[in-house]
Amino acid sequence: MATPALSPIAAFARAHDPDRFLTAIFMPATAREAFFSLIAFNHELARAREATTNPVAALIRLQWWRDAVAEAAAGAPARRHEVAAPLHAAIVSGALAADDLLGLVDAREPETEEEGVPTREAFGAYLRAGAGGFAVVAGRLAGAPPESLPLLQRLGALHGLSGVLRSVSAHAAQGRCLLPRDALAEAGLITEAVVAEPAIAAPLVRALAEEGGGMLAKAMAEGLPRAALPAALPAVLARRDLRRIAAGQPVPRPRGVSDRIAVTWAAFRGRL
Repeated sequence: MATPALSPIAAFARAHDPDRFLTAIFMPATAREAFFSLIAFNHELARAREATTNPVAALIRLQWWRDAVAEAAAGAPARRHEVAAPLHAAIVSGALAADDLLGLVDAREPETEEEGVPTREAFGAYLRAGAGGFAVVAGRLAGAPPESLPLLQRLGALHGLSGVLRSVSAHAAQGRCLLPRDALAEAGLITEAVVAEPAIAAPLVRALAEEGGGMLAKAMAEGLPRAALPAALPAVLARRDLRRIAAGQPVPRPRGVSDRIAVTWAAFRGRL
């Protein structure tokens, strides 16, 4: 029997965010296309700063997405864009809430700041609003009970931490650093030095990974209802990645078989 072809938005999600795409098969079938749209939307928000050379241009890109979401909520026609059109459909159908999506746009604004993230506290808030906010929206799509959403947000934030830590060199190549400035200062570093030579941040990155791994282990031990599990599965990858980063080991790209099996096993046994 032939494997069903992916929809264009599913193919987009697989190409640009394979980690979250890996978890999509465990979402309820009726929510899957909306989840692909959410993944694609999140990727486009991440690109706002990656694809531009200055903060103003990034803010303009973010505003474009705010307007696209607001127009869908108001019943205006969909914009002609490979991600905006399916996102519009998910909003109109009620699968995705405009307010949730606008929160994800707002969460990306710290990435546009030239001076970076000032403090650990601000860094935590950024992770909770961005990757954590994504996990909350995914949880609602999956049918997670409301009481599970705060834990999903914490798990999502720590997944976001693993993403930031494994991307220090990639961010430096774009002329930016998302590590909090106070943590850098404690390590005797400044943002500009890390941008110029990201390897000097390796001890700090390992320490943050070890700290984050401990927090993640505690969060994962709390347990989640099965309905919330699909939205939490990226935490399985985050746990493995934070261990690798703390040990100074690379995170495999593309994912190896062991990572994919770990996600699948967590889904089938019903716990992280």
